[in-house]
Amino acid sequence: MSDNNFLIRIENLTKNFPIYKGILIERQVGAVQAVSNVNLEIKKGETFGLVGESGCGKSTLGRTVLKLYEPTSGKVFFRDIDFTSLKGEELRQTRKHMQMIFQDPYASLNPRLNVSEIITEPLEAHSIGNAKTQHEKVLELLDLVKMSRYYTNRYPHEFSGGQRQRIGIARALALEPEFIVLDEPISALDVSIQAQVVNLLEELQERLQLTYLFIAHDLSMVRHISDRVAVMYLGKLVEQARRNELYEDPLHPYTQSLLSAVPIPNPKRERDRRRNILEGEVPSPVNPPSGCHFHSRCPIAQDICKQEYPEWREIVDQHWVACHFPLEKNKIK
Repeated sequence: MSDNNFLIRIENLTKNFPIYKGILIERQVGAVQAVSNVNLEIKKGETFGLVGESGCGKSTLGRTVLKLYEPTSGKVFFRDIDFTSLKGEELRQTRKHMQMIFQDPYASLNPRLNVSEIITEPLEAHSIGNAKTQHEKVLELLDLVKMSRYYTNRYPHEFSGGQRQRIGIARALALEPEFIVLDEPISALDVSIQAQVVNLLEELQERLQLTYLFIAHDLSMVRHISDRVAVMYLGKLVEQARRNELYEDPLHPYTQSLLSAVPIPNPKRERDRRRNILEGEVPSPVNPPSGCHFHSRCPIAQDICKQEYPEWREIVDQHWVACHFPLEKNKIK
């Protein structure tokens, strides 16, 4: 998968959350396997989409990449820097180049700070500029996210969800990052506002040469904004390809099932097509199935799927899949 033009490279990244029990003495009795041996690269200037069901580990992966969660094992490289090994001032200085925009604009802003203080906070944390230059930067950022300069003294409760998310975007841009993790940035917004925020993100990317990891469960929006897309199931990547190739020629049964649930705007095609409805519940990440994690719900599973986890392999150019039987005949038309 190597590419010399990568900005972020993730190697065998794993994040487990320990489970403790006991009253007087706590003992670890298990672990939630939130992210398991993930490998991917994100190129400079691209938007890399990450999709999957709720609870599959998408947000945990995004936070672990930024080291908001300490990885259990594996490495994350920013350019050629091993980001996971950094500590103290080195970590602090490198983290300026990597920011996050959170899912819930109602919870991600401090209600006790006004807009100016919210956007200035990262500048103060890194001792950048004085009061005058910081105020000028706030005004520039409000212009950038298309909000009025007169809002500087207002508080988060005075704004709509879309406006709050714009404030969050302005805060993320304050340190002029190169890489931004977008953790379902539009899922909490009204449908009429979602397109405005996505268009803003695209404009900012082109203007500021940003690189995005776009995490979402809205497959149509991911197709609109992403250059490449990866599909995640129970902590593991099951497929990765260029956007159009993934949506038009999915190779993994899980990807095919996800795409079969997306409505088609053509009534005749929608009526005639066959849906691939998965049976059963998503297994627990505390005790995932043996072999391929998807075998308990897979319509084409065989004995080998229950025994061995499939190799992550490149089937065609830049189209990777973890499946023992990525066959053409299994595609849903």
